[in-house]
Amino acid sequence: MVKEALVNQIVCIIYNSIMFNPINRLAAILCLLVTFNSCKQATDKNAQATNTTDKQWWKKAVVYQIYPRSFKDSNGDGVGDLNGITSKLDYIKSLGINTIWLNPVYSSPNTDNGYDVSDYRNIMKEFGTMADFDNMLKAMHERGIKLVMDLVVNHSSNEHEWFKKSSSSRSNPYRNYYHWWNAERGKPPYRYSLFDVNHDAWKYDSLTNAYYLHYFSVQQPDLNWENPKVRQEVYSIMKFWADKGIDGFRMDAYQFAAKDTTFPKFPVNGQNFMKYYAIGPHLHDYLKEMNHEVYSKYNLMSVAEGAGNSLQDAHDMVDADRHELNMAYAFDGVGVAQANGYSLIDFKNVFSRWDSAFAKKGWLSIFLANHDQARLVSRFGNDSEAFRVISSKMLNTFLLTMRGTPYVYNGDELGMTNAGFTKVSDYNDVALLNEYQHLKQTGGDLNKYLQSAGKENRDNSRTPFPWNNSTNAGFTTGKPWIGINPNYKTINAAAEEKDPNSCLSYFKKVIRLRKDNPVLVDGKYTLLDKSNPEVYAYTRELNGKKLLILLNFKSKTATANTGIDLSKAKLLLGNYPATTKSGKLRPYEALVYQL
Repeated sequence: MVKEALVNQIVCIIYNSIMFNPINRLAAILCLLVTFNSCKQATDKNAQATNTTDKQWWKKAVVYQIYPRSFKDSNGDGVGDLNGITSKLDYIKSLGINTIWLNPVYSSPNTDNGYDVSDYRNIMKEFGTMADFDNMLKAMHERGIKLVMDLVVNHSSNEHEWFKKSSSSRSNPYRNYYHWWNAERGKPPYRYSLFDVNHDAWKYDSLTNAYYLHYFSVQQPDLNWENPKVRQEVYSIMKFWADKGIDGFRMDAYQFAAKDTTFPKFPVNGQNFMKYYAIGPHLHDYLKEMNHEVYSKYNLMSVAEGAGNSLQDAHDMVDADRHELNMAYAFDGVGVAQANGYSLIDFKNVFSRWDSAFAKKGWLSIFLANHDQARLVSRFGNDSEAFRVISSKMLNTFLLTMRGTPYVYNGDELGMTNAGFTKVSDYNDVALLNEYQHLKQTGGDLNKYLQSAGKENRDNSRTPFPWNNSTNAGFTTGKPWIGINPNYKTINAAAEEKDPNSCLSYFKKVIRLRKDNPVLVDGKYTLLDKSNPEVYAYTRELNGKKLLILLNFKSKTATANTGIDLSKAKLLLGNYPATTKSGKLRPYEALVYQL
């Protein structure tokens, strides 16, 4: 309407100009100015509305996590790299993926596979160069794929220049960049370390006769966020990458960044670890400051690893009116699975509780696997030959039909399984290797520990991506940095791309279903048949459209008791070739109906 009015006024001016009538011409010009101003205001409002919507692009994202070390090696050194990722972007685009979360690629001595950063503004040599990174980012954006990077700032590497200076003397200007406890004060109050051989988070340094704090390995000293200079250093690093054009940050272990620097005594042996370590003093002040300094100035997605100790903790991090983060990455869901299995009732309760708490405010992350977990199908499904494919499809149906931003881990679209490692020499994980040494020193049961690791250790998910059935699964022409999963000859991308009934083909269908149905993004979630120990049933509802999702989590036939008449329902997707509307679900069957 505004455009039409403007055109009419232009015609009016031209006509009056032709007629040489000064009065009419002046009136027409005034009218044009008024109309032009109205047009500008309307355009500005539309632009503002579009910008607001665009700033929430992460709600519609499907995030694909790439573990760069294991994705694709381009130069034959046995380690995945940036050019390898770039070479496979068409594959990622073919999945329907619009966002990539990339594990750390910064310069690092690699004690913890890149989570020990020695230079935040450079690329690890094994991964390539900054020019390779720039080329990769450009290639992603050309394909409509956004990039979210890990921000590892709870700690740095002990080889970072900050720490080298900090540990050089007590009077060095960088001393307060880390947490130090001078030895003349006695031994510092106990702190549990996740990766330390002795479970001790204080490391004595003889040069300055003091202890430094490390919640993770001794090579990962914790940064002192109480120091405003540290915070400004981090914001500068964030701006460096944002100015390069990246699209967001996943903030590693950030819920641990704030500490009570009086260091009160904590229980030993990691008891109630999260209670004492998560959401420390001033954490929200730091996040608000970070938002003001960085996030408010760029169109970036922000997600924290971890969501604190309660639903309120999570809300305090992600509610839009608090101006902190977009979403948190809560671990309650993945925590349900144990080495001896899990209860579907518990599983449903966790996801339903989180959805209910965020139904009207805030936003969720939905995930069941990542680089710190064993493989999806081995933990939550059934990786036997009989049920691997069908249960993988069922689990991906769950991930992509829940409310929240789904995160899928590279290889889970293929139904990759645990690695089958049996010996300690098979592993690379610093946490496992140090814990093995701890048990060895204290007389622990090493065989039992390795048996558990075979089911639960995170190296299970870090084996190289199987691209085809050639030597080393097409991942590298050299010796891979960690063992290739022996089943790569049958579980690989090339084989599954040719098979219309493969996990990969089905994965693409579920993503397309989510994109075609906004109800799966923003729709109301309602749990049905709550006490059913075998079937997870729920509806998603938005603007008069209602979908029913039925998922059998067991290896036997089960019944969904939803009370819904399926006779007129339209089947949108199923993971079996043929389906019925009987309410009976075959082993690991997944069905999505429109009601």
